[in-house]
Amino acid sequence: MSDLTIPLPPDVRRELDDLADATGRLPEDIALDAVLHQLVRESSPVAVTAELLAAAHADLLRRLGE
Repeated sequence: MSDLTIPLPPDVRRELDDLADATGRLPEDIALDAVLHQLVRESSPVAVTAELLAAAHADLLRRLGE
């Protein structure tokens, strides 16, 4: 796993620390969960759009692959 540094405004960092303390989790774990949630949230519509475009242009894509 590689490290990623995300600068947080002080008020956001305090909220993150408070949430971590209240839930007994590490701030890093909460941040990772938030990133994973956002990836799923944004990746799903992109995948659906890509599938629709691929289906709509299947003939062209097939010809380009020949």
